[in-house]
Amino acid sequence: MTFQSSSFIYGGDRLVYDSYGEGDRLLVYLHGLLIDSEINRGIAEALAARGNRVVLLDLLGHGRSDKPHHAAAYRMDTYASQVFALLDELGANDAVVGGMSLGANVSLFAATQQPDRVRGLVIEMPVLERAVPSAALLFVPLLLLVHYAQPLLRVTSAALRRVPTTRFGSLNSFVHAASLPPDSMAALLHGILVGPVSPTQEERSRIAVPALVLAHSNDLLHPFNDAVNLAAQLPNATLVRARSPLELRLRPKRLTDAIAHFLDDAWATPDGADGEARPTLKGTKSESRAGTP
Repeated sequence: MTFQSSSFIYGGDRLVYDSYGEGDRLLVYLHGLLIDSEINRGIAEALAARGNRVVLLDLLGHGRSDKPHHAAAYRMDTYASQVFALLDELGANDAVVGGMSLGANVSLFAATQQPDRVRGLVIEMPVLERAVPSAALLFVPLLLLVHYAQPLLRVTSAALRRVPTTRFGSLNSFVHAASLPPDSMAALLHGILVGPVSPTQEERSRIAVPALVLAHSNDLLHPFNDAVNLAAQLPNATLVRARSPLELRLRPKRLTDAIAHFLDDAWATPDGADGEARPTLKGTKSESRAGTP
């Protein structure tokens, strides 16, 4: 499926996004930390084929968007404002917002900051309280590495930027992550680590919009229990258990079907401007296996 790439200026920096499909049923889907929107291309194509408009945004410091060298530019809570700037750019009053890992947490922040513009949430692999020790063990050494080994990393990142693009979006996304300039990567990791990771539990409990939570087992950075607790905290959430962290990218049909059905429900009624309530999900507060045999 073809897509259209566009960009806009946010706070003096350029942000790049890709649009798949057409219509008013808008889903903004975000990538994880350091990787970029290429990892979500297959998801966007599948959901656009089901009548949705899917927009993949490269958040600041990622992919084709600008990469400032100061840590203050990179915080999960301020990333949410980039989502709303994208909606303004698209002329959209609201959207379903979602993403994986970093993108999941940014989506939660968006729902707490401007709930009237978030019609629903697709939360894939959230990084919450139980993930903090593992995140520190992974990202603090990485930050020290990119800070103190910049001369070597400049050579390797420059070499990786010359690697040809493949037809595998997920592979391209990880190559792009490894090819980030070390000063930009250091600023990005610093900003993320010192800023808030997610809305507080009290704030999350006030997110009233429908939510679909996708998670899997045996992942220290994205603990399944965090997703279970999040689905319990959100007043109108359904939890779908993935078979692995790769299922949505390698064998996506079962999970993209679940997301497509969620989007059908989320757009089933008006947005409430005329006094009607937003839709609720069947199976709220339950765990679904999305058709597991």
